[in-house]
Amino acid sequence: MTDTPVVVQRSRSKAVENNTNFFFSDNDIPAENDTHLKEYRKKAWETFISQKLPTGKEEAWRRTDLSKLDPGQFSLIKNNPETRVSEPPAEILEPLADKEQAGQIVLYGSRESINVSKKLIDTGIIFSTFSQMRTTNPNLLSSVLGKIVKPEVNIFSSMVHAFGQNGVVLYIPRNTKVDLPLHSVVWNSLENAAYLSHIVVVLEENSEVTYIHESASPERNSIPAFHSGVVEIHVGENAKLQFVELQSFGKNVWNFTNERARVESGGTIEWTFGAIGSHLTKNFTDLDLAGDGATGKMSGFYFTNGKQHLDHDTQQNHLAPHTTSDLLFKGALLENSRSVWQGMIYVAPGAQKADGYQANRNLILNKSAHADSLPGLEILADDVRCTHGATVGKIDPEEIFYLLSRGIPKKEAERLIVEGFFDPIMQRIPFEGVRNRFQQYIHDKMAV
Repeated sequence: MTDTPVVVQRSRSKAVENNTNFFFSDNDIPAENDTHLKEYRKKAWETFISQKLPTGKEEAWRRTDLSKLDPGQFSLIKNNPETRVSEPPAEILEPLADKEQAGQIVLYGSRESINVSKKLIDTGIIFSTFSQMRTTNPNLLSSVLGKIVKPEVNIFSSMVHAFGQNGVVLYIPRNTKVDLPLHSVVWNSLENAAYLSHIVVVLEENSEVTYIHESASPERNSIPAFHSGVVEIHVGENAKLQFVELQSFGKNVWNFTNERARVESGGTIEWTFGAIGSHLTKNFTDLDLAGDGATGKMSGFYFTNGKQHLDHDTQQNHLAPHTTSDLLFKGALLENSRSVWQGMIYVAPGAQKADGYQANRNLILNKSAHADSLPGLEILADDVRCTHGATVGKIDPEEIFYLLSRGIPKKEAERLIVEGFFDPIMQRIPFEGVRNRFQQYIHDKMAV
């Protein structure tokens, strides 16, 4: 267990010097003993100070306004035994994919908890944190960081690569199948703090694993907090990954994530997203089908209320022949909340026989809620099948009338209709615990 953290304030002059408006300096870069890690941090820092916050003039950010984001109020977390960070609630730590799990890692503040079965370790599987791997396996750590998601993607990516002190690495050797799921949690409880998380997943050929990752924070915190996350995934030849991500930040959190998966020949990823939290989220998710016959299935669930703003930007890249992608994102919106989904299917020249599908469905539950749904295709091969669809609609009054006529109260009738709307997403999730968590999200949102 490492020391608990404290938020260290920085002078405004440093923000001016690095031109980013964040009060981060090169003094905040984690100390690395490994030469390659030092160089990795240095390059990421140089990239970070060359960047600025995005504006609405950029197409990807045109519908997500950052004008009220004050980067200067957020400071990176430093170790200090006098600062107390709350531990995550018990329900977040419960297994979601099975009654048992092969390992769990919890990161909260600068503290960490690692619980991995000896059987898992004996098979050569690595499920560990950056801080542990700096001592036990620095060569592997330096070989996987920044290979899938580059620092230059945007300012939020570069800051994670430059300053991210800790994260999780999952490495599955070739020809290895993990029977029980793995679970990690990032818990952010401090206010005015900048949390940086970094998740790296590497599956070698013919390996298989189920991995669930959750990012969360207290619901009732009111002072703003900040999170930037990077997720890098590499699925080797004929490997299979089931990856579930849940985001339940409190409504004080500004959340930015850059995520990318690369799938090699014959590999498969089933990627499930659930998002109900944060004040504002901008999420970039890229799926690179890089090898012949690679397959990716992406399922997204989001539910907003109050003044929440969730923006998901997805990219399905068919880079090789006979690749298949299938994306379905569904969201419901209450009160004054807003959602944005921007999707693109890209088929590279020569990626013949590619099969791509994307759909986004939105259910508006209040007149003042708003959803933008923007599918897209860019096809540079001539023997493909690619389709997309998007809908934004309200609850059908006839459905409400039918349920009312059967003696069901209006509030309950609306909840039943919302559950039915999300049922296609539920059917795509093979884990009862995850489905139950989504059902609880619906109940909690509808009860407000």
